[in-house]
Amino acid sequence: MKQKIIEKINDRSAVIGVVGLGYVGLPLMIEFGRAGFSVLGFDVDSSKIDRLKSGESYIRHISADAVASIFVDAEKKADATVDFARIAECDAILICVPTPLTKHRDPDLSYIESTARAMAPAMRAEQLVALESTTYPGTTEDVMVPILEEGSGLKAGKDFFVAYSPEREDPNNNDYGTSTIPKVVGGLNDDSLKVAQALYNTVICKTVPVSSCRAAEATKLMENIFRSVNIALVNELKVVFNEMDIDIWEVVKAASTKPFGFMPFYPGPGLGGHCIPIDPFYLTWKAREYGVATRFIELAGEVNTAMPDYVVQRTILALNDQGKAVKNSKILLIGLAYKKNVDDDRESPTYILWKDLISKGANVSYYDPYCPVIKPSREHSDLAGAESVEWDSIAAVKYDVAIISTAHDSVDHDKLAGLIPLVIDTRGVCGAADNVVKA
Repeated sequence: MKQKIIEKINDRSAVIGVVGLGYVGLPLMIEFGRAGFSVLGFDVDSSKIDRLKSGESYIRHISADAVASIFVDAEKKADATVDFARIAECDAILICVPTPLTKHRDPDLSYIESTARAMAPAMRAEQLVALESTTYPGTTEDVMVPILEEGSGLKAGKDFFVAYSPEREDPNNNDYGTSTIPKVVGGLNDDSLKVAQALYNTVICKTVPVSSCRAAEATKLMENIFRSVNIALVNELKVVFNEMDIDIWEVVKAASTKPFGFMPFYPGPGLGGHCIPIDPFYLTWKAREYGVATRFIELAGEVNTAMPDYVVQRTILALNDQGKAVKNSKILLIGLAYKKNVDDDRESPTYILWKDLISKGANVSYYDPYCPVIKPSREHSDLAGAESVEWDSIAAVKYDVAIISTAHDSVDHDKLAGLIPLVIDTRGVCGAADNVVKA
């Protein structure tokens, strides 16, 4: 059975379905479309579908030309739909849906579960289903597969193939993109692994096979836990060195000159994005099932989640030194996105700063050229619709303090320091000035 689908993959007659057309799914869909496959995207947001069919992009670092190259230009290779009955048309289905946390910081697999339920009735034999969403070890086999089997009447590993291959997207990374980042692949069985490798080898520079779906799931968690722990370390050093009147950014820069045994990580106002603030908790939650305490991971989480409060406290002290209270102060947050030069505001620490400052009576606004309006979300529905101020209006409003939360390259931070009497710099981007406080 595997040989038939591998042949279709090799001659590009296989139809590739991508479920979830966000920061992971859309780039993947474009890569397969450019490689000569017919691609079919699935999403519950009909507005995304309409924009893609018109050759528009809704993600800043993905150009309209890239979208048009598969949806509009030349021979049409792509289509997109909200109709999950069309899963039957696909030979391979790649699932790229969110895996957030609940309000109690437990894994929320509802998107994976609902996607599997929507797909199952339309599934047929000889398809490949590959999950790419970050999750704890065992999700593919213990959560997704039973739903697919029950809803389709098919047997995983026998009637259809199953794999897990974690996404490794880094939005707006100019050095590495979807096709140039090696892809870890784990299969439910050997045939599933071979089919998944054959597929990903058509668009990815290198596939890295591992022994199981669980090993692949664990690999993704390890990658992001590594980053979380090291960011926590440098955040803690920032607090310590600040008390010693030492600039943490100067120290990191100097340490980075060592050609071995050191990897630079940088402090900030807290963690953001769809991976690092969330993924470690997936493993700590699963580890409890085995009676294992993940103390190192949990300590890193405590340090990182404390950073927004540290920034707020530094802001209060700096205002106090100027004879002002945080209550009724006009505060401008610079940067809403979770990292520079992107329009992705998921899990952004700016939101935590905002709400903490509001609770203390401050009047808060924000500036971000890439996030002009706050979109509705489960976590921050109370801020939905708020708009970025215009850069040209900053001097006129007479803000008491600006907090640099995200340091977009397009923002002149030194000019900002000349417009506002107090700047709290959480990213180390401002030059030395009397009114600049590192936090």
